[in-house]
Amino acid sequence: MRFRLLLHLLLKYTMLFSKDRQEVAVKVQYPGLEYQMKFDLVTMSLLSKSVGWIFPGYRFQWLVAEFEKSIASELDFIAEAKNLERIRENFKDNSMVRVPNVFWDFTTRQVMTMEFCRGRKVDDLEFLKERGISEVKVAKSLAEVFAEMIFVHGFLHGDLHPGNILVSPEGKNGFSLVLLDFGICKQLNEDFRLKYCELWEALVVKDSAKIQEIGEYFGVGKYSRYFPVIFTGRTIDSKSTLGEGMSVEERNNLKQELKSLKMEDISSFMESLPTDFLTVLRTDGLLRSLTSKLGAPLRVRLLAYAEYALYGLSLKADSKSDSAIEVVLFRFKIGLRYIQLRVLFGILGLVSWLENIKHTSTRRFKDFLASAGFVVRNLYRPLLTA
Repeated sequence: MRFRLLLHLLLKYTMLFSKDRQEVAVKVQYPGLEYQMKFDLVTMSLLSKSVGWIFPGYRFQWLVAEFEKSIASELDFIAEAKNLERIRENFKDNSMVRVPNVFWDFTTRQVMTMEFCRGRKVDDLEFLKERGISEVKVAKSLAEVFAEMIFVHGFLHGDLHPGNILVSPEGKNGFSLVLLDFGICKQLNEDFRLKYCELWEALVVKDSAKIQEIGEYFGVGKYSRYFPVIFTGRTIDSKSTLGEGMSVEERNNLKQELKSLKMEDISSFMESLPTDFLTVLRTDGLLRSLTSKLGAPLRVRLLAYAEYALYGLSLKADSKSDSAIEVVLFRFKIGLRYIQLRVLFGILGLVSWLENIKHTSTRRFKDFLASAGFVVRNLYRPLLTA
């Protein structure tokens, strides 16, 4: 019976293709998958409880609950299609982003039919090189797209891996990003979105007091001091410039500090965070991995986040202020802060460039001296051995 149903649905796909001469992609759920996933969730829950009973410091039952929510939405293709259409609407004016169209007449809870979009995985460096597409520009566009999702729309694609993001050679700037697989999407709480915007502004300008205040709001208290490490790769007291890594001394100090933390501390920190925070944390980790593979400097992601965080804050004026003057003043302040950040990043970029020139020149000068010394020793070797 299941086989006949699947065959029937595939025949519908063939008719659609033959009639309109349009290629489509059909996503079909394996028969019995939903039952299998429920069984797996029960197994995970039992294992999690057993581990927590044997090792009280390991409390991960909350993680199983979150996983159960995501699986439930991922198994419902109707819900996924609605997620797709929402993100498609959010980026309808963005020529850099392409989201396939859904064919609702051929979509059910277990079968999803959509427009077929051509492209290669976003981390296919050989393809990018062959097409003459800049890897750093792709990384920049990728960071901006997901920053817009998080800070502006508050609706996030939660499964950011190379198979779900394609690079198409078609587009206004020589390429476009094709987004796929919307089974795991997250609607962020509006208050969280605004606080997260504030957090990133504080991270970029190194406002320790503001970071601590937002940490209290998120319920993590003293652990908020690790936010800069998690998101920007530097400690809260770091003297290094934004976009650069930690010094050897800072790294060693951090290692010593982390050694004092117990598993109970880590579990407490993770449990205290809102689920929205965990979602963006996971997305940010995946995004960093992709931009790093594409060879983009850390500043590319930080600037994109800073830009969209400030823009996301400007939306607060539209929703919470009745005065046109207040809206204009608020937007002016946000715009001024953004210009200050752009200047800051420009200076940091110049400093980094000068440091690289200095490092390269010093290294070449040392190589020159070493080569000169080698030549001199060879010239005078006969005299020295005579």
